[in-house]
Amino acid sequence: MSNPVFDNNAIFRDPKKARRQQTQRGAQQPGMVQDRATTATVGYDTDALNRMYGAPSATTAQTGRLTYDDVIMKTGGLLAVVVVMAALTWFVVPDALKMPVLVVGALVGFVLGMVNSFKKVPSPGLIVAYSVAEGAFLGGISWYFENMFDKPGLVMQAVLATMSTFAACLVLFRSGKVRVTPKFTKWLLTAMVGYLVFSLLNVVLSFMNVGGGGAFGPLRGGGLGILVGLFAVGLAAAMLIVDFDSIKRGVEAGVPAKFAWTAAFGLVVTLVWMYLEFLRLIAILRGSN
Repeated sequence: MSNPVFDNNAIFRDPKKARRQQTQRGAQQPGMVQDRATTATVGYDTDALNRMYGAPSATTAQTGRLTYDDVIMKTGGLLAVVVVMAALTWFVVPDALKMPVLVVGALVGFVLGMVNSFKKVPSPGLIVAYSVAEGAFLGGISWYFENMFDKPGLVMQAVLATMSTFAACLVLFRSGKVRVTPKFTKWLLTAMVGYLVFSLLNVVLSFMNVGGGGAFGPLRGGGLGILVGLFAVGLAAAMLIVDFDSIKRGVEAGVPAKFAWTAAFGLVVTLVWMYLEFLRLIAILRGSN
């Protein structure tokens, strides 16, 4: 299992499937490759063809293909939108309105997240709108954690922990010490399903006022909450590794540059989740429940 943003888009999936489909189409239309090769050279003399063959190969940027720079730039831009909106929510929105803004941002972000995850062609406008909504949500919930729990520095600790984990995952992936294998993805699928069921159960018990757990629910407080928080952060880190692998496949396959928006969106989704898990884990460790 990978990030649904990547998993629902065919261009970021395992290339073996794409090659099988391409082979089947080629078998249905014999002679196509030869005809295209012949057509492509019509109108060129020998000297012109020699100059073309001797010229440097076009880069991926020149051919309109996805590059790592595209992904980095768009991811940085989306994160900047998230940070700016979070800051505006924290410092500009009145305290009495922060909770409504938090709730609206969470709901809008969830809806736009689902819409963008299932779109086959990325929509930059909708992806930026998602970042705006998530920024408002993160600004509200960050203010709530730090002020309502009276824990100065909590948000900065969560931000630094998220950035450090992202950097560590990237270094491990680039070094080849961590690889995305079928066994790895199978483990991640099982763990994600288990965590989802656990989280839903915690929410249900919270609404029913069963058990303690303070602001985090009966299954997320105390020692158990710390263990669950560490497990959730580990899941988010594993998801980042899978995201990196999906982006690597997309770059190597030469997919269109517009899908850099999809890649950036997927990374932002994972980073937002990781930040929230760190925020909750650090709050528990500092005794806020």
